Amino acid sequence: MAPERGYASIVATSSYLPETEVTNDQLRARFSEIAPTFVDKMEAASGIRSRWHAPSEWAASDLAQRAAEQALARAGRSPEELDLIILGTDSPDYITPATSVVLQSKLGAKNAGTFDVACACASFPTALANAAGLMATNPSLKTVLVVGVYLMRKLADPDDPMTFFYGDGAGAAILERSSEPGFIAAAFAADGTLHRNWLIQAGGTVEPITADSFANGRTRVKMVERYPPEINNDGWPKLVRAVAKNGGFAVDEIDFLIFTQVRKPTIELVMKDLGLPMEKTHTVMEKWGYTGSACIPMAFHDALQQKKIRGGELVVLIGSGVGYNQAAVAFRLPKNEERLLA
Repeated sequence: MAPERGYASIVATSSYLPETEVTNDQLRARFSEIAPTFVDKMEAASGIRSRWHAPSEWAASDLAQRAAEQALARAGRSPEELDLIILGTDSPDYITPATSVVLQSKLGAKNAGTFDVACACASFPTALANAAGLMATNPSLKTVLVVGVYLMRKLADPDDPMTFFYGDGAGAAILERSSEPGFIAAAFAADGTLHRNWLIQAGGTVEPITADSFANGRTRVKMVERYPPEINNDGWPKLVRAVAKNGGFAVDEIDFLIFTQVRKPTIELVMKDLGLPMEKTHTVMEKWGYTGSACIPMAFHDALQQKKIRGGELVVLIGSGVGYNQAAVAFRLPKNEERLLA
């Protein structure tokens, strides 16, 4: 007999921001000699004015732990009630083992299985789609934690002006099994020809770490070549239309959208392309910087806290990250979920 169909429903969210703010003025002073106009140009292009840094001794799992604990508290769940943890990041604690299993230990979630999703800033919507699919076909999965976390700053050369973008942070969502959607649809896209544009060149099986790779900075994350702007300018509207088609709804039926938080002008351009007003989206890069794998759940939670999203509404999350990976998910939020809207 086939298992009873169930849906994944988002019942609680969280966002964790560390305590140390680093403003653009501080970066202007730091890079005044090697790149005197860089911060001004990037501020105008992205809208980013500030970012926040975790303590130097923290790992990604420490940020993830704080976000996970907040989400669990809002959901009224204990770590022992988790059946599965899915963690999305491209700034993991280790190459191996998975950061999700480290998080499981730190939370004390002894009954949860775990796995990582490592498609950069598309990781969170990809992880949500994975969670929803697994919950739909496995009645034993009743409570799932999905976390996005970003600590790329620690993998960068501190003297690289591109650190302008990197803010530390984490966001999380608790999904519970429901008889009603919940999760509606997903869509995915990729362009692997761009996999060497922004990367850590050494440390994997292509180029294990050597004294030479370390000395020449190939163990640090860096942009080797800029991405063509149409990757997101054209790719995001295409993905929104794809997830709408897959979910059987029209684009103008979408109540709210959250995009990867890297350039506010790109979001404005895409919303115009879709024929949707800016009131149907939300941005946080101005105040928190680019928090990569964490930016979508952080922006989602912030929009909920500001009452920009309400129960029963149709929400689409669009992630886009190095690789090049893109992912979209559509969820209908529960109508009367006090834990989500508190």
